[in-house]
Amino acid sequence: MDSVWRDVRALLPVTETELPLLFTETIEPSMLTVLELTRKELYSAASACVDNAQVVIDYSWEKLNTGTWRDVEKEWRRVYSHGCLFKVVGMCHGEPTQDKVQEAIRTCDMGLLMGASIMDNILQRLVGVLKNKVSKNISSRQEDSEQPSPKKLKKNYLPDPIIKATLSVPRVQCPSLESFRLGFLVPQKPVIIEGAIDHWPAFKDHAWSIDYLRDVAGCRTVPVELGSRYTDENWSQKLLTVNEFIDHYIMDKEGAGVGYLAQHQLFDQVPELKEDIRIPDYCCLGEGEEDDIMINAWFGPEQTISPLHQDPQQNFLAQVVGRKYIRLYSLEETQHLYPHQSHLLSNTSQVDVENPDVVQFPDFLKASYQECVLQPGDVLFIPQQHWHYVRSLELSFSVSFWWS
Repeated sequence: MDSVWRDVRALLPVTETELPLLFTETIEPSMLTVLELTRKELYSAASACVDNAQVVIDYSWEKLNTGTWRDVEKEWRRVYSHGCLFKVVGMCHGEPTQDKVQEAIRTCDMGLLMGASIMDNILQRLVGVLKNKVSKNISSRQEDSEQPSPKKLKKNYLPDPIIKATLSVPRVQCPSLESFRLGFLVPQKPVIIEGAIDHWPAFKDHAWSIDYLRDVAGCRTVPVELGSRYTDENWSQKLLTVNEFIDHYIMDKEGAGVGYLAQHQLFDQVPELKEDIRIPDYCCLGEGEEDDIMINAWFGPEQTISPLHQDPQQNFLAQVVGRKYIRLYSLEETQHLYPHQSHLLSNTSQVDVENPDVVQFPDFLKASYQECVLQPGDVLFIPQQHWHYVRSLELSFSVSFWWS
């Protein structure tokens, strides 16, 4: 691990004065003083800056968690990222242990998740250096292990749904842009597009699998949803490494429960995964720019459920690994779907779609719907505000593209 410090130091400006600390008056003078002291320590005796870096992180964390996220001043997110940067550099000084390098990666990920990009996205570049050190060490440990303990995927063996032909979502083979626009986008009709993503590296050069995900992102810290669906009382979120998530919630581990990796920052955190996918050409029919398209990752075990809900944008749901059962209701059926009364969940139905309480929700059975089983390589167009219910039939990795 003696090369860690050399590679980390190479990413930093050569001198203290070349590492600017330029903030608006939003940031209190006392915090600026701590930042300047931490920077000075970084360039004089790097390991000494860890304690003050933690002060910066802790104080800015309080600012980030006061009020709603949209009201947080971006300057405080930049302060948080600087604190993460200083701490990571301090921890990597000398000959850091494997545990310290893993903690440094986690600190970078926290800065990427909660902070703002600084110094040409230096936290991401630091992860690129540190991840290589961890992955090499982990591989050598696995090779040296004489008695590996293989784990098996969870299997619940519930029967697959039977799709009625009269209710099935139509399938088309890679329609032209104009055919898609006239046939489905303008009338807002769901459709499954086949053959549109077969060229993705996720199917060819870098076939997505548990092993591949461990290789490119196993040491990365990500937010994980715990619980089979977000409307459950015991639903929560937790920060875990991808390896921890796979071990505890994907592989067969007693008492693990259900977890789901669902977030829009994964592809920014792990550029290797983003390089494996492509934005569908049909998104060019939207009104926004390509940068306005929100790309979401959905990775989890079988029987993970997204309750019946609607989203404010058009959606292409691309299935990469595994299969999903999906039920769709048009906006016109809202009166039969019993949305939650609270503002926070007003886009979500109270009804358990596959086991409805017809006494409490008698009109639900009057609602017309379409359904399908999404296969690897399929892309489902979900029109804006179309209600949809999703259940994973097996280990599943999907990518959604929200666009206007």
